[in-house]
Amino acid sequence: MEVSVSRQRDAVQKQMQAALTAQRLAAASQRAAAPLARPIPRFAAAEPEEASPPGPAVEFRAAGPCEPLAPEAWLPLVRQAAVREGLAVELLTAVIQQESAFLPCVVSSKGAMGLMQLMPATAEMLGVKDPFDPRENVDAGARFLKELLVRYGGNLALALSAYNAGPRRVDAAGGVPPIPETQDYVKDILEKLKP
Repeated sequence: MEVSVSRQRDAVQKQMQAALTAQRLAAASQRAAAPLARPIPRFAAAEPEEASPPGPAVEFRAAGPCEPLAPEAWLPLVRQAAVREGLAVELLTAVIQQESAFLPCVVSSKGAMGLMQLMPATAEMLGVKDPFDPRENVDAGARFLKELLVRYGGNLALALSAYNAGPRRVDAAGGVPPIPETQDYVKDILEKLKP
């Protein structure tokens, strides 16, 4: 029994690596043609239907032609995931806005994928089959964020730090890690959530 599970796991890992390699090759071939996403003005958290997302904190390239999702496309996904996980719509919206600027087919320079910028290992851990599918990506990202909130006793700053830098770094630092990108990430999202 363990052998077949191990073989399945190996097959899934090989598929994930092949998909990631394909995405990286596609991103590399698009570099000349696809400009970096540029910042767009921030949205008012009280009215996400009229959102205009800003650019992400991390430089990324589109893995192919990619336009930001319109609010009518992403908002129902965010609302469903928020209700299911017991999270605020504004929180998920702010994370997606910060992570990908609502671009569903982006790959960061570190290999994070899709709207909520799932790392390959995180996507695999969460059972994600297609990290570029908006629904699957948002559902998995919301589940992961909820797990982090539970892990850190509801401390949003620590959960966001772990979402950005990984739980090991947060645990090692005993708080928000002294990584400028992570500190800015947490600050920017918390700022977006202010009334």
